[in-house]
Amino acid sequence: MRSFRRVVTIGFAVGAGLGMTAGVATAQDLIPRDVLFGNPERAAVRISPDGTQLSWLAPVEGVLNIWVAPVNELHNAKPVTKDDNRGIRQYFWSTGGTHIIYLQDRGGDENWRVFSVDLATGKEICLTPMDGIAAQIQQVSHLHPDEILVGINNRQPQFHDIHRVNIKTGEMSLVQQNDGFLGFVTDDDYNVRNAVTFTPAAEVMVFNSDGEGGWVPAETIPSEDSLTTNLLGYDTSGKLMYMLDSRDRDTAALTATNTETGETKVLFSDDRADAGAFITHPTENRFLAAGATYMRTEWTVLDPAIKPDLDKISRLSGGDFSVTSQTLDNSVWIVAFTESDGPVKYYKYNRTSQTGEFLFTNRPTLEKYDLATMQSHEITSRDGLKLVSYLTLPENTDTDGNGVPEHALPMVLLVHGGPWARDTWGYNGLHQLLANRGYAVLSVNYRGSTGFGKHFINAADGEWAAKMHDDLIDAVDWAVDRGVADKDKVAIMGGSYGGYATLVGLTFTPDKFACGVDIVGPSSLITLMQNIPDYWYPFLPQLANRVGNPATEEGRKLLSERSPLNYVDKISKPLLIGQGANDPRVKQVEADQIVESMKQKNIPVTYVLYPDEGHGFARPENNKSFFAVTEIFLSEVLGGRYEEIGGDFQGASIQVPEGAQHVPGVSSALNMK
Repeated sequence: MRSFRRVVTIGFAVGAGLGMTAGVATAQDLIPRDVLFGNPERAAVRISPDGTQLSWLAPVEGVLNIWVAPVNELHNAKPVTKDDNRGIRQYFWSTGGTHIIYLQDRGGDENWRVFSVDLATGKEICLTPMDGIAAQIQQVSHLHPDEILVGINNRQPQFHDIHRVNIKTGEMSLVQQNDGFLGFVTDDDYNVRNAVTFTPAAEVMVFNSDGEGGWVPAETIPSEDSLTTNLLGYDTSGKLMYMLDSRDRDTAALTATNTETGETKVLFSDDRADAGAFITHPTENRFLAAGATYMRTEWTVLDPAIKPDLDKISRLSGGDFSVTSQTLDNSVWIVAFTESDGPVKYYKYNRTSQTGEFLFTNRPTLEKYDLATMQSHEITSRDGLKLVSYLTLPENTDTDGNGVPEHALPMVLLVHGGPWARDTWGYNGLHQLLANRGYAVLSVNYRGSTGFGKHFINAADGEWAAKMHDDLIDAVDWAVDRGVADKDKVAIMGGSYGGYATLVGLTFTPDKFACGVDIVGPSSLITLMQNIPDYWYPFLPQLANRVGNPATEEGRKLLSERSPLNYVDKISKPLLIGQGANDPRVKQVEADQIVESMKQKNIPVTYVLYPDEGHGFARPENNKSFFAVTEIFLSEVLGGRYEEIGGDFQGASIQVPEGAQHVPGVSSALNMK
């Protein structure tokens, strides 16, 4: 839907000269880091509302900017923004087609500002020119082409007030003051229809507007459904309210409620997975198709008129597809195809002629290399949960095609962040890097991962470093028993919650892993909860319910017991830590304190710090430098191949406050920056 209603997602969610270890393969077999982690050539493709222009993200002097071209003259593309630092990653067209709107923060601090670019004049203005705020796009509507709704927390840092902002002038007016709500639901005419907040028991309270500035309680969503039931918004008539709803069922269904009669219909549901992929009408805001992703995304047609289109699109290319943008008259779609062993392919699909025109791929240099394919598996946990997992094996190690290598390989268990997120099938740069260097790579949707119903997500409540970690251990055992992994050469690696899982792995189960790579992971659940961003405050009951309550003695005891920082003396395997200094979610103290504790106990650790990054690394130069260190670190322990650092520290802000000497070549590369 064109609604940009705020959906709260809390995630603690991350070359010169080829070289190699001796006697493994030729240097030409290595895929350079620049190919995997440099800027894409073109990405985030969008068509203008009138179908006359195409936009995408592409580098300008090494920094991602927004480019626009006539739809039939892509060679005449020109950049319309001038970012020279971090790169732009979030943007969209105004519904009138006259402006491009984008969001940008500073150094990864997630204090987002909203900018508008007039395509006719090139004039750019900041629509939210306040310091220290985290702006959020609330709603974009074709009914108001010159205005958007933006949430701004300048009055109270914990709460976002809704403002109506003119994208041409920057003129702003208050629509809804927020004195305690998690967020609001608005319609296409920019009416504030609902307010949502959490109770102390982590239930979701939904309120209806009384039309006079007040609120009337509408319904209470039980805490067990709070992560699988959400208000999605309204159709353009304002008479149908759409929801994802898991009440009275396990997986979240797409529903529509008539606001005049109260009648609710289930539009789509899947017994295996939550509804989560959608195609909507660009001006009517009704659902044309819905999909669910268990192992792969599968689409169900809701409007028979588009069935021929989906049939045609499915034959354009292999892989899983999504519709990334549409013209306002819904006659032209931009379709992106994702495959596990190749770049993203973009097509322009004309619904009138029912023909698809190939545009380009996002990383054409990938096409020069033989990439590994990703397998989908179900792994059964010790208590019977089905863990949808994805395994990538190095090329030419599974010659008979049975999904098992000829001999057990060193393996990297790559743990996703969130934890309320999930791994999916498709191209994954880290999977490709690690497989190319000789490792099996396994990603596991452990309990708490989203998309698999409320029973699966609720099974993680109170289970950080407990049953959630058991799932990861069960997956490692599965890989060892299957002959995929060498039990003595398994690394654990991940970002955000995955970084926490890495620290848990090296402290709670130190004999299971040969080494660990922690990227922006919390080391103490106590300090993590003490330092949440102000605007997470309304979400605190949910965190307390699912992780541990810092306001009670019992909760603090649980949080302390599940904190790797308190078990540093158990660390006996090599550890690499990466951290962004501006991370607002997992602050730098999380890395600093475990590094300091390890130093005091004379336990070796390598600590890589980026002063211009936040929760994960956005700048390609920083990504390349960190994974250069990671490659060598893993090679020293697991014995895989690596690409020499070469010039991959150039242009990066990399600092190594501790342990550079533990990773060969790092100290000399730092000295040559």
